[in-house]
Amino acid sequence: MRIAQLANFIGPASGGVRTAVSAMGEGYVDAGVERLLVVPGPADAVEETATGTVVSVRAPRVGGGYRLIVEPWRVVEALERFAPTSVELHDKTTLLPVARWARRRGVATVLLSHERLGDMLAMRTGLDTSARAPIALLNRLVVRSVDRLVVTSGYAEREFRSVAASARCPVTRVPLGVDLDTFRPVRQPPRSDGVLRLVHVGRLSREKSPHLAVATAAELHERGVPVQLDVYGEGPHLDELRAIAGSAPVTFHGFVAGRDALRERIAAADIALSVCPGETFGLAVLEALACGTPVVTADRGGARELVDVTSGGWAAPYPSTLADAVLDLAARPREHLRVGARRRAERYPWSAATDAMLAVHADATDVTGRVRVPA
Repeated sequence: MRIAQLANFIGPASGGVRTAVSAMGEGYVDAGVERLLVVPGPADAVEETATGTVVSVRAPRVGGGYRLIVEPWRVVEALERFAPTSVELHDKTTLLPVARWARRRGVATVLLSHERLGDMLAMRTGLDTSARAPIALLNRLVVRSVDRLVVTSGYAEREFRSVAASARCPVTRVPLGVDLDTFRPVRQPPRSDGVLRLVHVGRLSREKSPHLAVATAAELHERGVPVQLDVYGEGPHLDELRAIAGSAPVTFHGFVAGRDALRERIAAADIALSVCPGETFGLAVLEALACGTPVVTADRGGARELVDVTSGGWAAPYPSTLADAVLDLAARPREHLRVGARRRAERYPWSAATDAMLAVHADATDVTGRVRVPA
């Protein structure tokens, strides 16, 4: 099996995509698969690594630190040389021309959807999107362009359920995973200051809902709760978040280099706030749970599917209701929650996600490498 992974629109907010592509790629190579990774970069480059060949395609910056491949035929050149048996797409808009090339060549295509476009647009603009019809048309184009569609949650699957069925495009749910060795509980010294320590990790951009996490901490502060929120991440809306925090004890630490350092900070918190209602999965949720830190999340979205009563709480995505959920969770036995959080994360090792994706690739091709058409 020869799998080519393609990722586009790479930038500072694409940590989840980077993590998924990297972790699955390592699993593919460990399973004996030949792997090619194609990504945008500042210049054309080819690098041979322990986890396969990495091809960087020269791509311009398009704002916010992102790079975007605007010449998909240059991706095709790399694929022609590699001759994959299947192509794994991690972008459902700009890379569709590659899917058309693959269909002409008899190469199977597997698309992993990382976001719901309508919800992401609504959260980014702060408006109820008026682009539902164009997005529906795009989704119909997507399921007619690829051979297999992979989603990471039931919430993500609902976006495609009807259009995929009409196009006879199989949809498979494959939850992502977490590095259980890196993100693990850390023994903490006893505290007696009575401060409720909260943590939020993520890009400071509207589609990730950091505003809601900060507003929840401010709500708790206004109620007289001794609270401290530590925010880790960078993004374009830091000034807005500072204004929302006001006099509340919220500290913006910026980007934390190194996953070990991030683990220490997450594990030191009493509760993690990961409250975005539009996440299709929620890697930050899993990383917190793996550290033994219970999570409060929104009562809808993919992240909600990762949390149960043994590992966290949830509420409607408003500061007042989320603050209530935080207090309810804080009143429960801390050690029981920490054990429950870790056990919940252990249900999502990367090996399970990789095995499931390999099964999708195998199902999409027959033994000769040609596309297997669904019955």
